[in-house]
Amino acid sequence: MKAFEIGVCLPVNQYGPERITPRWTDIRQIAIHAEQMGVDTLRIPDELLWRSEDNPARGFWDGISMAAAAAAVTSRIKIGSWVLSALHRNPGIIAKTVETLDEISAGRFVFGLGAGHTGPGQAHAFGLPEDQVFARFEEALQVIVPLMRGGRANFEGTFHSAHDLVQLPVGPRPNGIPLLIGAQKQKGMRLAAMNADIWSTYAEASSSLDEMAPRIDAFKTVCDELGRAYDGFGRAAGLEVEPLEEAGKRDGVICGSATQIADALRAFRDAGFTQVDLMVAPGSVAAFDALGPVVEMLKAD
Repeated sequence: MKAFEIGVCLPVNQYGPERITPRWTDIRQIAIHAEQMGVDTLRIPDELLWRSEDNPARGFWDGISMAAAAAAVTSRIKIGSWVLSALHRNPGIIAKTVETLDEISAGRFVFGLGAGHTGPGQAHAFGLPEDQVFARFEEALQVIVPLMRGGRANFEGTFHSAHDLVQLPVGPRPNGIPLLIGAQKQKGMRLAAMNADIWSTYAEASSSLDEMAPRIDAFKTVCDELGRAYDGFGRAAGLEVEPLEEAGKRDGVICGSATQIADALRAFRDAGFTQVDLMVAPGSVAAFDALGPVVEMLKAD
């Protein structure tokens, strides 16, 4: 049985109604404190800009730069992209970026990958493609996986290609960097089951088992259909947590005392998830530090 792991998402985005910008000094402190308190993985989002009709735009620091910086100021905690957008970058360059991050982290990088988001703040604003996103992702994997697992790729597709492309130089784990694929629906789950070491999903409407348990059942079904060993995969749940709020303060968000939060996370472990990745609000040092007792309780189990 896989050990239950705890990840936290570094606050690289503007947060709150005031759109507070997290500064590197605070992000650095959160990363160091997370390592000291025993968190297993720092997750770094790879988003660009979010817009909605009702709220002002929310900006993000560059996820790759922040992942490298977090790796450089820590020494033990794993560093994971959550998740690199296949829509934003050339797949061969994604593989090179990942190898570089594993070098900087001395073999601590977990390569999270997803199809990417369209919409007015992401693809459209930056002039990125907005059509056939999943088809583009499928092709990107035809370049990325051979490079990451065999060091060479040859592929000619509609959207992507690689011509006798070799993965050079290589870091401390040639062909061995763990691959996490983020997938909410069965089509993506199939790609995760065929290619990844870890399948990841995240809460949309509610950080509850009512929303998340059917997905883990769906992933198990996909594994069975493909003849893949379900127990061989890491299974990650991305959850919203507000450790400074009392229980029940916000619907669909995990909050309350350290004991209440720990109990809520144990329920995901008992449902079959092997790790949780916590999206902590607000993105302040105080909110992240409040997770210390929660991590201690879960590590004592």
